[in-house]
Amino acid sequence: MSKASHPYFVGVDVGTGSARAALVASDGRVLEQAVQEIQTWTPEPHYYEQSSEDIWRAICQVVKHVIAGVNKSQVKGIGFDATCSLVVLGPQGAPLTVSKSGEAERNIILWMDHRAEEETAKINATKHPLLKYVGGQVSLEMEVPKLLWLKRNLSKTFTNIWRVFDLPDFLTWRATDVDTRSLCSVVCKWNYDAANNSWNKEFLKQADLEELTLKNFEKLGSDVQPPGRKVGKGLSAKAAAELGLAPGTVVSTSLIDAHAGALGMFGCRAKGSQDEKDDVQGKMALIAGTSTCHMSITRDACFAQGVWGPYQDAIIPGYYLNEGGQSIAGHLLDHVLKTHEAYAELKTKLGADKNIYQHLNNLLPELAAARGISEVSCLTQDVHVWPDLHGNRSPIADPTLRGIITGLDMTRGIESLAIKYLSFVQALAYGTRHIIENLYQHKRAPFQTLLFCGGLAKNPLYVQCHADICNLPALIPDEQEMVLVGAAALGAAASGHFNSLESASKAMGGSGQLLKPNPKTLEFHNRKYKVFLKLLENQRQYRLIMQGEQL
Repeated sequence: MSKASHPYFVGVDVGTGSARAALVASDGRVLEQAVQEIQTWTPEPHYYEQSSEDIWRAICQVVKHVIAGVNKSQVKGIGFDATCSLVVLGPQGAPLTVSKSGEAERNIILWMDHRAEEETAKINATKHPLLKYVGGQVSLEMEVPKLLWLKRNLSKTFTNIWRVFDLPDFLTWRATDVDTRSLCSVVCKWNYDAANNSWNKEFLKQADLEELTLKNFEKLGSDVQPPGRKVGKGLSAKAAAELGLAPGTVVSTSLIDAHAGALGMFGCRAKGSQDEKDDVQGKMALIAGTSTCHMSITRDACFAQGVWGPYQDAIIPGYYLNEGGQSIAGHLLDHVLKTHEAYAELKTKLGADKNIYQHLNNLLPELAAARGISEVSCLTQDVHVWPDLHGNRSPIADPTLRGIITGLDMTRGIESLAIKYLSFVQALAYGTRHIIENLYQHKRAPFQTLLFCGGLAKNPLYVQCHADICNLPALIPDEQEMVLVGAAALGAAASGHFNSLESASKAMGGSGQLLKPNPKTLEFHNRKYKVFLKLLENQRQYRLIMQGEQL
């Protein structure tokens, strides 16, 4: 096949602070990449607003950049992923303000916006049966509480809604002029009833959002499709001109950003693996950055308290998704680093934070050797951490939980930081084990492999601690931009280049490096995990004592 006839796919990823695009080959190699910042307004604490027009302009810029070196006819499909942010449009599809400022341009409530706290409590108080699909309660980061906030606080906006979209679905609509919704977005973030393939009128009525049930739920979207399906007739003439692509280029139904990363990773195999079965059900994908998402899919539904899902067909049709998570991960390690007295000295000496982490990773084996300890893990024999400084997302689902550290001594300086850093890295891995064991309690099929992408996947200590503590091999894909690969895989499946989304994932997932668990530390970590669970039990007891209750 000559280079001129190679098929290419474009993946577009809209994160919290930027829009990215990649030109991806059919084997999953990322050939070109571009990034463009997007604007966020923070008018008051916990309020975050964006602009759909600003985001679309950024997307056009990055897509034009990555396809500049190929003939546009070679681009066979495009897939979009984005954060699960709420986009509000008025008559004729014009932006409709979500801001108290009244500026129409600010028509997106960002996923991390926490304005809808009261509305979340009201919806959870209904105890509607549909809540069993979100671990028993909606999060204030989901869309139904935000819609109720709009009704209560910006009634003019609420009354004039033409359509509301999750950001990934807005992008496919903007690209095609076809009003569809991805099952991924609506089932994961909008409380869509996938089991009955419909919106639930009673749930919306109890949430005081009956207006959204009118005309066959048209404001929410009445055409819901699984990810990886072709949308309409592809790119509209207008969108094609803006993106620099050919009209009619196939556009796929979308995914949420973390879910696109999971799709990319589910197809990844260890180098040299001859395992023909390579069962996707045995994989947990960790999208590990500022926070961490724990994604896994099963053929049979698994209802686990405190873990979101099971979401039917939300990533790959025919599978149910469970989604756990840690609200802070990389952000937590940054906090440990930057609040320690040794940080200023290390910053002066080493510069970038990544150099400091590398230095600490190299220092830990030296400390172990100096203390006559054979395994680095055992440096934390007497230091135990509960890591939820910002509350627990999974599996406790309690935003009021806080962190604990026990075993403090008078050690100062870099040595003290190294031990503290190790104990927090381990605590994040115990948190992942807690999620896994919670799924097992609810009869989930066993895991065989952990897969990692995101910033923390580049930290070998973080990955090895997960392998050791969960007693599962850890696979790090060679291609680190797995979110973009996942987005491109959507386009590849929708274009018919592959016969299913699962086969696109397997063909484009590539290979990776396998880190095996250290059998010598298994018993040590089993003991520390018991202490980890005790810290949770103790924290609950401390609260009861302080509330004056008898234990």
